[in-house]
Amino acid sequence: MANTHTNFKITPLEKNRFINLFKLKKSELEKIGALKMIVDSYPGVPCRVSLEDAKIGEEVILVPYQHHKTKSPYQSKGPIFIRKEAETAKLEINEIPKMLNHRLLSLRGFDNSGILKKAIVTEGNILREKILAFFEYLEIQYIHVHNAGPGCYNCTIERA
Repeated sequence: MANTHTNFKITPLEKNRFINLFKLKKSELEKIGALKMIVDSYPGVPCRVSLEDAKIGEEVILVPYQHHKTKSPYQSKGPIFIRKEAETAKLEINEIPKMLNHRLLSLRGFDNSGILKKAIVTEGNILREKILAFFEYLEIQYIHVHNAGPGCYNCTIERA
């Protein structure tokens, strides 16, 4: 363990990877296990591109996404929401999007080989202190943030 402050960077998913989904018909979306939806509650539909909660009336797509592409046993895929009008979030070093503040989160810290080294559940309003505590372990290279209840992937946090 090290006792130095570690800067971090939260990485959203890129809009370009998902924009064509909104051009697909319902039957085409069903073939890939995706759904087009209109948001009917706020907050509750976190976009993985903008890292913002979708507003009531917005069009979103719920799509399966492989968020942990690794050759380790910890590879993982799950559902994510993408807002139609989303722009890829541009976060500063050590910036935490508001979308994470009001959620119960699961943090999963991995080494370079994709092996889980540490996992906890935490309130989003203390996320910064938990990130810094994870990165005190030098073997942890990145953290995946999930919503603790449904287990859906939110974003990746890397050392900056």
